[in-house]
Amino acid sequence: MAVAILWSSCCTPLPAPARRTVDASWSTTRRTAMAAPSISSPNKKVLVPIGLGTEEIEAVILVDVLRRAGADVTVASVEPVLQIESSSGTKLVADTSIFACADVAFDLVALPGGMPGSARLRDSEILRKITTKQAEDKKLYGAICAAPAVALMSWGLMKSKKMTCHPAFMSKLPTFWAVQSNLQVSGELTTSRGPGTTFEFALSFVQQLFGDESAENVGELLLMQSGGRHHVKKEFNKVDWPFDQTPRVLVPIANGSEEMEVVMLVDILRRAKMDVVIASVEKCLQVVASQKTNIVADKSIGDASESTYNLIILPGGAEGAVRLGRSKVLKEMLKDQKKSGRIYGGICSSPAILQKHGLLKDKQVTAHPSVIGKLTGQVVDGAGIVIDANVITCKGLGSVMDFSMAIVHKLFGHGRTRSLAEGIAFEFDKS
Repeated sequence: MAVAILWSSCCTPLPAPARRTVDASWSTTRRTAMAAPSISSPNKKVLVPIGLGTEEIEAVILVDVLRRAGADVTVASVEPVLQIESSSGTKLVADTSIFACADVAFDLVALPGGMPGSARLRDSEILRKITTKQAEDKKLYGAICAAPAVALMSWGLMKSKKMTCHPAFMSKLPTFWAVQSNLQVSGELTTSRGPGTTFEFALSFVQQLFGDESAENVGELLLMQSGGRHHVKKEFNKVDWPFDQTPRVLVPIANGSEEMEVVMLVDILRRAKMDVVIASVEKCLQVVASQKTNIVADKSIGDASESTYNLIILPGGAEGAVRLGRSKVLKEMLKDQKKSGRIYGGICSSPAILQKHGLLKDKQVTAHPSVIGKLTGQVVDGAGIVIDANVITCKGLGSVMDFSMAIVHKLFGHGRTRSLAEGIAFEFDKS
């Protein structure tokens, strides 16, 4: 098993950047809720390489969003093994080795960042050749966070191109071509700042591969706010969330869990120095998430049940939530959580499972629009995140970063939350 390597270099405060600077136009507008993507283009092949220390938020959002748009996405490991441990410790399993991709023609090659992940990508000779050919053939390629400076620059693939990257690596870019923006599209090359700008980065690729309508529809499926606005947080019956040591958090997962929700939550809470355990309710530790990303849990739910947790947070994903709801061990843990006055909550479709177990009585909540009708408690209109005493719920994908930051803020206050947001290039909601 790979040794965990935490990335601490992304801690430089952000200047106030423009939302994005593009040489090719890109717009995302709101459409009818839950509209399916409209894709008239033929299937597009996409390569997302990963290595030891890859930033998991960036990798998983890229894969999930592009698969939702209809792309045929291959996750390829540049390591000798398919299972890698990413920058904040989440274990991902690639679809194949980079060696199997050497002679494949891709419509897009997109590099996630993270350290040492970006350096591991840089050192892959096969990936260098694939990406170099991509640039020579005038086909789409891109990188985010540390990867533009660490990988693409070393390969000579950013000459005469406007570019951006994580603030901690901006000094490595040529001053004349460096742009202080969240997203930069320069011909076939697209670059972006970090975990907090990955949705923008991924949706830009959807637009470039499939067109404006597909980007708009996928953005709607993700419950993204227009104009980069934050999701509204509302709190009722306010209480402190006390802890006398490092907060322990349990995130249970199942086949069909929504991988972006799992990874964003776990990554951000671990960056905040919480002790986060991912526990599988399945018979094995490896689960296949909703968009076919393979995640390896830290423990089984049985082993995890031997400890107590300050927080238990259930991710969504329609099938995954149902499977979480079938776990008798998890049900008993949640009931004990409520009885003991400890914190629990759910994202997207999982509040319906909390409702089923009798854990939302007299609570004000939110949830994904598809399950709102199953909730008998008070559903709060217009809120992406709702806190009611020791219960916290979240509307869905587009609000998970705000949701995770709300947990950090509740436990640690404004200073740590602001610093963490700046470190991942996420525009912090000061309210």
